[in-house]
Amino acid sequence: MDLVFIRVVFVLVFAAACYFFRPFGLSATVSAGVGAAAAALVILFEVRVRALGLRRLIGAVAGSVLGIFGAFLFSLVLANSLPAGSVRSVLQIFVLLLMSYVGLVVGASKGDLLNLSALGGLFTGDRQTRRDMKLLDTSAIIDGRIADMAETGFVDGTLVVPEFVLHELQMVADSTDSSKRQRGRRGLDVLQRMQGNSLLNVQIVKDDFPQAREVDLKLIELAKKFEAKIITTDFNLNKVAQVHRVQVLNINDLANSLKPVVLPGEKMNIVILKEGKEYDQGVGYLDDGTMVVVDHARRMIGRAVEINVTSVLQTASGKMIFGRMDELPQKPEAVRVATEVREISG
Repeated sequence: MDLVFIRVVFVLVFAAACYFFRPFGLSATVSAGVGAAAAALVILFEVRVRALGLRRLIGAVAGSVLGIFGAFLFSLVLANSLPAGSVRSVLQIFVLLLMSYVGLVVGASKGDLLNLSALGGLFTGDRQTRRDMKLLDTSAIIDGRIADMAETGFVDGTLVVPEFVLHELQMVADSTDSSKRQRGRRGLDVLQRMQGNSLLNVQIVKDDFPQAREVDLKLIELAKKFEAKIITTDFNLNKVAQVHRVQVLNINDLANSLKPVVLPGEKMNIVILKEGKEYDQGVGYLDDGTMVVVDHARRMIGRAVEINVTSVLQTASGKMIFGRMDELPQKPEAVRVATEVREISG
């Protein structure tokens, strides 16, 4: 609110100065309008500069300085080549504006390539603070496991929820689809639970990027600006962020890495819950959800069996374990006796 007030005062003062001094011989009203428009352009430039990251800002300043220096050298050439007059003055102004503009744009676009660590400890505190920031994606909030991870202390630093992510979460919670509405409300409950924990630092930021339409792209741009990491469970966001060289913490990858390592030849106990896709297969699950496929176990549905692991397959959706029962269960006594009598009589 204070910043808005200062901007309004700046526009009024600049317009009033132009009104009384009337530059370029303009009328008082036109001068005031030109002054207000010029002040508005200055404020717009200030807003754009505030949105730049530190690296891009340094790159833009360095590019502008080099552009102005190049324009000065070029002006010396024009001064020795052309006679004094309006043509030379116009060319010198044009070269100055051109070189400054090109230097500003190119320097800002290449600013991400700067290595601020080479400047010593001047920016260490700011960089360290931003590296401790973690941006929460909508999928990570709805998933809910981030709250448990944060409470156990495995996720440190500041957990940042952008305003546009909160808006997307609210839209999911207000959806006409009951399943989406339930997931959205669960995400809001998880966020409220995290904010209620005094040990966690959860912040809501209002930074937005109107030029980016998708929430994922906004999140990536915000991560670049803050030099922060993104916490998500979205596989596609993970890949896109890697292309933009933004570090991602995928909760699903963490869960897969924490699953127990099972090697062929090991034994384990498993409850057969259903039949498999192939003939005479049984399927069970470990406590972490890993699927276990057991050969010749279809008739053991609903029973616990001891199996011998034969192979482990890692797929895009997770890990699958294949095994077989060590010992087939003995046949009932009546069936065994009838089989022996049949063999003897045969």
